[in-house]
Amino acid sequence: MKDQGSRYNIQFDNTEDKTWFSDGRINQYDALVFLDNTGEVLDDEGQIAFQDYVNAGGNFVGIHSASDCLTNSSFFEKELGAHFDYHPEITNATVNVLDHSHPSTSLLPDRWQVFDEMYNFKSDPRSLGAVVLLSADESTYSDPGPRKFDQGTPHPTAWFQEHGAGVEEGGIQGRSFYTSLGHTNETWQDDLFLSHVMGGISWVLQSNTTRVANSSAQIGSGSSTATPASTGPLSTSSGSAATDVPSPSGAQPITLAWMSAPFVLAVIAIGVSVMFQ
Repeated sequence: MKDQGSRYNIQFDNTEDKTWFSDGRINQYDALVFLDNTGEVLDDEGQIAFQDYVNAGGNFVGIHSASDCLTNSSFFEKELGAHFDYHPEITNATVNVLDHSHPSTSLLPDRWQVFDEMYNFKSDPRSLGAVVLLSADESTYSDPGPRKFDQGTPHPTAWFQEHGAGVEEGGIQGRSFYTSLGHTNETWQDDLFLSHVMGGISWVLQSNTTRVANSSAQIGSGSSTATPASTGPLSTSSGSAATDVPSPSGAQPITLAWMSAPFVLAVIAIGVSVMFQ
């Protein structure tokens, strides 16, 4: 992700230190990315700070096992879309692209062949207003179950929320994106997968709810003069090739923070700053 940063004009910071939440450092970021987190990665104080960040217009991205953390938090489940239930053995499978118009899917084939874990979820993210972008084709792999929850159809694999459902009444709704793919090291070397993840991150950063693009926003990087981040690689009008969108001259990089196992914090800015855990 850091290697891809310059291409998308995104600056990433990462941490496994949960005090970044409680001491307010997350508020300088335009998005937070949870990368392969599992378990209760934040204490009560950190979860309150996370809720405050989202209420103030912060954006969220979850990747792979991030859906298996903070399992006792109804706020996190809403902001994420759905919690993980189980997966069969890692497998070759086909994932159907339901919508090519989103930046996270614009470069993917209609039927994407992957080697990954096919997650099942404890609820249907569409019940919260999420739009499912990718769907596992259950006819292409074996899943002995048991499946105890209704995750809806078609099978949700990646989705977005234009307005994150974790925001409390009166808050400012930023964007949320989640993909359940990304288990193996080899997957993270695949250009199609990286275009999927980076497209999702680029999309949440265009929410206009953080300072990178909105000088009156309560949180984030950038200022009123900052140039919005590029969406990164885009298809040409003919669809025959993909081209990089050059960063505007003199543009400040977006900062992104992410949390990885146990959590990643990301900051995005060209002004976008992303933190991932």
